[in-house]
Amino acid sequence: MKLKPISDYIIVEPRKEEQKTKSGIVLPDTVEKEKPQEGVVVAAGPGRMQDNGKRAAMQVKAGDKVLFSKYGPMEVKVDGKEYFVIKEEDILAIIK
Repeated sequence: MKLKPISDYIIVEPRKEEQKTKSGIVLPDTVEKEKPQEGVVVAAGPGRMQDNGKRAAMQVKAGDKVLFSKYGPMEVKVDGKEYFVIKEEDILAIIK
Protein backbone atom coordinates (compact mmCIF):
# COMPACT_ATOMS: atom_id res chain seq x y z
CA MET A 1 0.00 0.00 0.00
CA LYS A 2 1.19 3.49 -0.81
CA LEU A 3 -0.67 5.19 2.04
CA LYS A 4 0.80 5.42 5.52
CA PRO A 5 -1.49 7.16 8.01
CA ILE A 6 -0.09 9.62 10.54
CA SER A 7 -1.26 10.64 14.01
CA ASP A 8 -4.68 9.12 14.80
CA TYR A 9 -5.78 8.54 11.20
CA ILE A 10 -6.88 5.16 9.92
CA ILE A 11 -7.09 3.78 6.36
CA VAL A 12 -10.22 1.68 5.84
CA GLU A 13 -11.24 -0.43 2.86
CA PRO A 14 -15.02 0.00 2.61
CA ARG A 15 -17.19 -3.09 2.62
CA LYS A 16 -19.25 -3.11 -0.53
CA GLU A 17 -22.59 -4.83 -0.36
CA GLU A 18 -24.80 -5.77 -3.22
CA GLN A 19 -27.95 -3.73 -2.79
CA LYS A 20 -31.32 -5.21 -3.66
CA THR A 21 -34.81 -3.81 -3.79
CA LYS A 22 -37.56 -5.42 -1.71
CA SER A 23 -38.62 -7.40 -4.77
CA GLY A 24 -35.08 -8.84 -5.18
CA ILE A 25 -33.76 -6.70 -8.05
CA VAL A 26 -30.00 -6.14 -7.70
CA LEU A 27 -29.02 -2.47 -8.10
CA PRO A 28 -25.91 -1.85 -10.25
CA ASP A 29 -22.95 0.23 -9.04
CA THR A 30 -24.04 3.11 -11.27
CA VAL A 31 -27.12 3.74 -9.10
CA GLU A 32 -26.61 6.53 -6.56
CA LYS A 33 -26.02 4.78 -3.23
CA GLU A 34 -25.04 5.95 0.22
CA LYS A 35 -21.46 5.48 1.35
CA PRO A 36 -20.87 2.25 3.22
CA GLN A 37 -20.42 2.64 6.97
CA GLU A 38 -18.48 -0.58 7.52
CA GLY A 39 -15.04 -1.59 6.45
CA VAL A 40 -11.78 -3.31 7.27
CA VAL A 41 -8.84 -1.39 8.72
CA VAL A 42 -5.91 -1.61 6.31
CA ALA A 43 -3.49 0.60 8.28
CA ALA A 44 -3.53 2.70 11.44
CA GLY A 45 -1.32 5.61 12.42
CA PRO A 46 0.87 5.62 15.54
CA GLY A 47 -1.70 7.49 17.66
CA ARG A 48 -2.51 11.05 18.64
CA MET A 49 0.20 13.08 20.39
CA GLN A 50 -0.93 14.00 23.91
CA ASP A 51 -0.08 17.19 25.80
CA ASN A 52 2.55 15.33 27.85
CA GLY A 53 4.47 14.40 24.67
CA LYS A 54 3.44 10.73 24.66
CA ARG A 55 1.32 9.05 22.03
CA ALA A 56 -2.13 7.73 22.89
CA ALA A 57 -2.47 4.06 21.94
CA MET A 58 -4.73 3.33 18.97
CA GLN A 59 -7.84 1.28 19.76
CA VAL A 60 -7.97 -0.36 16.31
CA LYS A 61 -5.40 -2.30 14.30
CA ALA A 62 -5.06 -3.60 10.76
CA GLY A 63 -7.57 -6.36 10.07
CA ASP A 64 -10.30 -5.06 12.43
CA LYS A 65 -13.81 -4.76 10.97
CA VAL A 66 -15.17 -1.38 12.01
CA LEU A 67 -18.36 0.65 11.95
CA PHE A 68 -17.77 4.35 11.34
CA SER A 69 -19.63 7.64 11.18
CA LYS A 70 -21.44 8.26 7.91
CA TYR A 71 -19.98 11.73 7.38
CA GLY A 72 -16.52 11.17 8.87
CA PRO A 73 -14.53 9.53 6.07
CA MET A 74 -12.58 11.19 3.29
CA GLU A 75 -12.53 9.13 0.08
CA VAL A 76 -9.26 8.47 -1.73
CA LYS A 77 -8.36 6.23 -4.65
CA VAL A 78 -4.99 4.48 -4.85
CA ASP A 79 -4.19 2.27 -7.85
CA GLY A 80 -7.88 2.28 -8.81
CA LYS A 81 -9.01 0.99 -5.40
CA GLU A 82 -11.19 3.08 -3.08
CA TYR A 83 -10.22 3.69 0.55
CA PHE A 84 -11.47 5.92 3.34
CA VAL A 85 -9.21 8.00 5.57
CA ILE A 86 -10.87 8.31 8.97
CA LYS A 87 -9.92 9.88 12.30
CA GLU A 88 -9.97 7.40 15.18
CA GLU A 89 -12.72 9.42 16.89
CA ASP A 90 -15.04 8.71 13.91
CA ILE A 91 -14.81 4.94 14.50
CA LEU A 92 -17.97 3.97 16.37
CA ALA A 93 -17.34 0.28 17.04
CA ILE A 94 -15.24 -2.77 16.23
CA ILE A 95 -17.40 -5.52 14.73
CA LYS A 96 -16.71 -8.96 16.22
